[in-house]
Amino acid sequence: MSETQIVWLRRDLRMADNPALFAAATTGPVVCVYILDDEAAGHHAYGGASRWWLHHSLESLSKSLGARNAKLILRRGDAVEELCKIANETGAATIHANRHYEPWWRKAQGKLGEELDLQLYDGIYLYPAGHVTTGSGDPYKIYTPFYKAMRQQFPSRDTVPSPETLSSPGSWPASDDLADWKLLPTRPDWSGGLAAFWNVGEDAAHRRLTEWEDDVSDYEDQRNLPSVDGSSRLSPHLHFGEVSPVQIWHALKHKRSDGWQSYESELVWRDYAANVICQFPAYARENYREDYDQLQWRDPDADEKAARDLKKWQQGKTGYPIVDAGMRQLYQTGWMHNRVRMITASFLIKHLLIDWRKGEEWFWDCLCDADYGSNSVNWQWNAGTGVDSNMFVRIMAPLTQSEKFDAAAYIREYVPELAGLDAPYIHDPEEHGCLPKSYPPKMIAHKAGRERAMAAYKAMKDG
Repeated sequence: MSETQIVWLRRDLRMADNPALFAAATTGPVVCVYILDDEAAGHHAYGGASRWWLHHSLESLSKSLGARNAKLILRRGDAVEELCKIANETGAATIHANRHYEPWWRKAQGKLGEELDLQLYDGIYLYPAGHVTTGSGDPYKIYTPFYKAMRQQFPSRDTVPSPETLSSPGSWPASDDLADWKLLPTRPDWSGGLAAFWNVGEDAAHRRLTEWEDDVSDYEDQRNLPSVDGSSRLSPHLHFGEVSPVQIWHALKHKRSDGWQSYESELVWRDYAANVICQFPAYARENYREDYDQLQWRDPDADEKAARDLKKWQQGKTGYPIVDAGMRQLYQTGWMHNRVRMITASFLIKHLLIDWRKGEEWFWDCLCDADYGSNSVNWQWNAGTGVDSNMFVRIMAPLTQSEKFDAAAYIREYVPELAGLDAPYIHDPEEHGCLPKSYPPKMIAHKAGRERAMAAYKAMKDG
């Protein structure tokens, strides 16, 4: 009998186009393993919304494996130690895994490779990080030239099929019970909005991709309109690897619309974020532009007023309807419209002058699609602190943005206190003299917030 092959799964919870699983299945009996290693990730252990998604995604994958007379082995603890234990229990010498780029996974891959035969494959991005380089062979730091260079590399690799059969080992190693991990919230169970908004798993991901194929042509025209929501809503499926970006690219590559070109650039942005965290592993915790280390943020840990302001932002009680709608959508559904993500992030950083890392932490806990690379790159872009970022002095005007992108229906959905207001009043009810008693006034005027942010920026530059 062939030697047992271990497949180490992380953000690749699918059967089809899973290069590590496919390679293992052609070699010998397969043991698929998922290890919940919170200690390795540290501050970036999965937050509440991601844990909810993970539970259902693992449940779905387990059923898919069961249909092929296979099992999903669950362990909790140090990933390298647990994989070594399983290798010892099964007599396996080889681990197959898709390469990951988060700093804790890169460290674990290096350590595991010293203990066992670790075979790494490229399966979670369009191209492996570092594949696209400048003429001098260096990694790109700026997105636009990275995007242009990557497009010249297309087509992406071919997809690999789902294994038709999986050979079983002589005996199965012990596995945790998924319910014992307590990934689902209780006391209280706040996940009702997530369950109503999402279907989880590989089959659900492909149903959504099929639906999106009919809508992607309108993406360029509709992606900035929260009330229309022309988003793909594939981001959590992509993050957990229920569908791969290569599968999406091949499914939509025949499109010739501006919408597809715009959406393709979003897929490339995921690859760009992976390249950034490979160059700067601490990107979620450290400013790339060191001069911003001197910016005098209002500190919620030391300033009670800043702490109250942060909480109002988190709860969607800022008095800015578009901001509050976004923050409430985030908490209810584990997701937020991309245009509104930019508006809410800018508001925290500039109107409230609170460090972008506080926002990154909150999004990490609340987003089903919380991704180390994308989340940190997007927050540093908004803050002006990143390797490629918006300028700090470009301060979004949330009231203007709300009206410009026709967010009235979106606000009515997530801020029911304002549901009876028509446009343009709903975008700024305080200014129009129709502020309901149940809705708070603005926590800071736009002009005052802008002036405070600019003063802090000037002090940093002069300092």
